[in-house]
Amino acid sequence: MFWVLLLLLAWVAAGTACTRLCLAAVHAASVDARTARGHDLTLYEAAFLSGGPARVAELTLVSMARQHRLLLAHTGWATVVDPDGRDDMERSVLGAIGPAGQSPIAPVRRTTAAADSVRHLAERLVAAGLAVPDGARTSVAGAVRQVQAAAAAVAALGAVALLLPGQATEGQGPVAAWFLLPLVLTLSCLAIARVEVHPYTRWASPAGQRLLGTLPRHATGDDRAYLTSVAVRGVRAVGEPDLRAAFAHRERHR
Repeated sequence: MFWVLLLLLAWVAAGTACTRLCLAAVHAASVDARTARGHDLTLYEAAFLSGGPARVAELTLVSMARQHRLLLAHTGWATVVDPDGRDDMERSVLGAIGPAGQSPIAPVRRTTAAADSVRHLAERLVAAGLAVPDGARTSVAGAVRQVQAAAAAVAALGAVALLLPGQATEGQGPVAAWFLLPLVLTLSCLAIARVEVHPYTRWASPAGQRLLGTLPRHATGDDRAYLTSVAVRGVRAVGEPDLRAAFAHRERHR
C-alpha cells in the first residue's frame, strides 16, 4: 500500500498549487475594483498598458524620429538632432543616448524603459486601477508555473505507483483512477486560469484593457492616430521602411 503515500503527496502538491493560484487570482481581481471614470489615455499610458516600459521607450523613439528630432538609422543607431526634450520621456531618451549624441538603439531602449519617468508613469496607472501591480502580475505567473509543476508531479507519482513491485495488474485500474483525481484538479485549474486569470498577467488591468479597446489599432493619415497605433501594436505598426529597418536591426542583435 505504498502507493497510498504517493497519492497523499500528489494531493498535497495539487492542493497547495491550486490554492496559491486561486489566492493570486483573487488578489489580481481586486485591481479591477478600482475603476477610473472619465480617464482619457495619453499615448505614453496606452503604450505602457499595451506593452510595458519597453513599448513606452519604442513609442518615444518613433515619435521623436517622426518629428525629425532624432535620427534612427537603418544600421540600428540613434543620433540626436534636437537635444531639447519636450517631456520627461524624451529627456530620458536623450539622457540614455548620452552626451556624445549617438548610441545603438538597444541600450537606449533598455535604459529608457528603466528610467524614473517610466516608473512614475507605471505608479500613476496602478494607482488609477488601470495597470496591474508588479507583485500581482508576478504572483499569478508564479502560481501558474507551480500548478504546471504540480500536474507533472502528480503524473510522475502516478506512474511510479503503477510500476511499484508487487503491484497486481488488476489493481492498477483503481490506483490510476485515484491519481487521476488530483491530475484533473490541476489541469482544470490551468484551463480556468487560461480563460479567467490570463488577462491579469498582462500590463493592463481589465479596466485598462477596456480603455485600450476604444483606441484605434491601425494607422491613418493623422499623426496622433499613427502614434496611437504604434503605442498599441508596437514597432510592427511602423510604416516607414527606414524606421522598420532600424528596429529590425535592433531585434537581430538584442
